[in-house]
Amino acid sequence: MKFRSFDSFRVFEKVAQLESITLAAEALNLSKSAISYQITKLEDELGFLLFERVNSRLVLTTKGRRLWYVAESSLNQIEREINLLRGENSGTVKVGIVSSFASRWLSPRLTNFFEQCPDLGLKIESINSIDEFSNADFSIAILWGDSWSDFEYELLMPTSSFLLGNRKIYEQTRSISLAEAMKKIPLLNDGFYGGNGGMQAWHRQANLEYNPSKSSLKITDASTRLQAVVDGQGIALWDELVNEEIESGKLFYI
Repeated sequence: MKFRSFDSFRVFEKVAQLESITLAAEALNLSKSAISYQITKLEDELGFLLFERVNSRLVLTTKGRRLWYVAESSLNQIEREINLLRGENSGTVKVGIVSSFASRWLSPRLTNFFEQCPDLGLKIESINSIDEFSNADFSIAILWGDSWSDFEYELLMPTSSFLLGNRKIYEQTRSISLAEAMKKIPLLNDGFYGGNGGMQAWHRQANLEYNPSKSSLKITDASTRLQAVVDGQGIALWDELVNEEIESGKLFYI
């Protein structure tokens, strides 16, 4: 059967990016009911769910996340090509940002931002790796780390990183030494600094040798990496953005 709901992919991409129908409606200047209709229409034609509710939060299903990767990349490529063909700048401020930071820190502040700057257009695109950052044309980017000497940059806020795991892994680490745990438990890395740069820096601070015996897993999408930690796939470095999961008992300090 020929697929017909391509017009719904822009709505799907925005809801997936912001993890909120309300925020997607604001960003696309549509009603929440229109957003919900487009998602339902798309799911009906696809034959599978794209989202599910987890503790009142909208979360992508496994199939939904796979489709989002393709949709986001394709739509961004089309838009970049159109802008090149037009040879003009839309005047919109294009912000590149790590997806988890966008949904957990930036999104709650957007309403106030638009109240103060009603005439300013804003386009938010997720960045989950150095390659995505290097190959895109952003007006401004919000990223972790301090190795940006080739760019004009300033500190937005200081953060502290700590290792997290779910309850099963936390209990496992209580019975062995930290050094042994770091070798036996899979380490979940991000897409920056070669994938394991953050984890290597943590080992240096802890005076531990970085020599994991378990295969490390690189998960560039921050939301997917967080869910992998909750599911017990390994341990990862996180910051205060995941306080909700810590307070609810889903994640524990290692």
